[in-house]
Amino acid sequence: MCLDASEGLGQFPAATGGIVEDMADTTGRVLRLLSLLQGRREWPGPELAGRLGVSPRTLRRDIDRLRELGYPVRATTGPAGGYRLEAGTAMPPLLLDDDEAVAIAVGLRTAASGTVAGIEETSARALAKLEQVLPSRLRRRVNTLQTQTVTIQGAWPTVEPGTLATLAQACRDHERLRFGYRSRDGAVTGRLVEPYRLVSTGRRWYLVAWDTGREEWRTFRVDRLSRPLAVGVRSAPREPPPGYVEESITAPITRYRAVVTVHAPLAAVADRYPGPGTVLEPAGEDRCLLRSGADSLEWLALTVGLLGFPFTVHEPAELVEHVRELAARLQASAPPERPPGTPPETLPDGSPGETCTAPPLRQ
Repeated sequence: MCLDASEGLGQFPAATGGIVEDMADTTGRVLRLLSLLQGRREWPGPELAGRLGVSPRTLRRDIDRLRELGYPVRATTGPAGGYRLEAGTAMPPLLLDDDEAVAIAVGLRTAASGTVAGIEETSARALAKLEQVLPSRLRRRVNTLQTQTVTIQGAWPTVEPGTLATLAQACRDHERLRFGYRSRDGAVTGRLVEPYRLVSTGRRWYLVAWDTGREEWRTFRVDRLSRPLAVGVRSAPREPPPGYVEESITAPITRYRAVVTVHAPLAAVADRYPGPGTVLEPAGEDRCLLRSGADSLEWLALTVGLLGFPFTVHEPAELVEHVRELAARLQASAPPERPPGTPPETLPDGSPGETCTAPPLRQ
C-alpha cells in the first residue's frame, strides 16, 4: 500500500485544527463542570451529566481531569450517587467583564470600613493582585471612585468572617444550626434553628431563621451569636411570611412601628421616602402601604408628613394621637384669614405683623 506524502501533509493542518477544537471544547466543558460543582454542595451524576450535555462516561473523564488539576472531587455510589467538590480546593481563574472588575475593586477598597472583623489586610492583598492586572482604563475608574468618595466610620459591632461563612453555608444547604445567643439583658441561651437568610443592613448582620424550640420565625443579630455549629441535619426549606425579613430587621431596634396608607403611587413615595428599614407595599394604583420604624413619634410624624402626599395612619395608636395633636398645633399656629384691608396685628416689639400662639404639644 502506497501512501502519498503530499496528500498526508496536505491533510495535516485540518486534522490539527480538529484536535485543537476538541481540546477547546473539553477545556470549556471542564471549566463549566467546576463552576457547577462550586455552586451546589452535591450533584447527582445523571443531573450533572444532563446539565453538561454529555454521557456519564464523559462526565467521569472530566471529573478525573479536575482531580489531576488538584481539585478533590468526591464521588458517592448507589442509586443516589453523585459528586461533591470537597473543601480545600484552589481558587479557579475568573473571567470578569469591566463592570464586574470595577465592582470587586471598589468593594475591596471599602471593606476596611465595613463590619467584618480582621478583613482589612486580606482585602488589601486581594486588591493588590487585582489592580496588578487591571487595564489602565479600569484602574482610572476605580481610582476616581475611591478619591471622590468619603467614608464615614461608624462604631458598629463587628463579626468574624468564619462566622458569616458558617451561617451562609448552612442557609445554602438548609442545614440546622446550633449556637449560643446573648439577649439584650446579657442572658445567653442555646438555640437550634433552621437558617433561612443572612441579612446585612450596612451596619449590622442578621440571621433570619426558624427557631425549632420556640416554633416561630426569629431574627438574630450575628454579633450576639457564639460558637455556631452545623449539626448535620437537613431540613425542608421554609418560607417566612411576606415582608417578614424587612420588618424583622427594623422591629427589634426601634421603639415604634408605623403602618400608614399613603394616597400616592408606590414609585412616587419610594422616591421621597427611601429610609432604611422602610417597607412599601402596593395597595392599588394610586396608593401604597408604608411600614417604618423609629424611636420617636415626632420623627415618624415629621417624615410621613413631609412626603407631600395625603396619608392615613393606622398604627400605632400613639402615632395616631400624636398626628392629631400635631395637626391641631399646626392649624392653631396659622393666623386666621382676615378680610381685605384689615390691618395686621402688632408684634410684641411694636412692629406690624401676624402672630398666633400655638398650644403646647402633649409629650
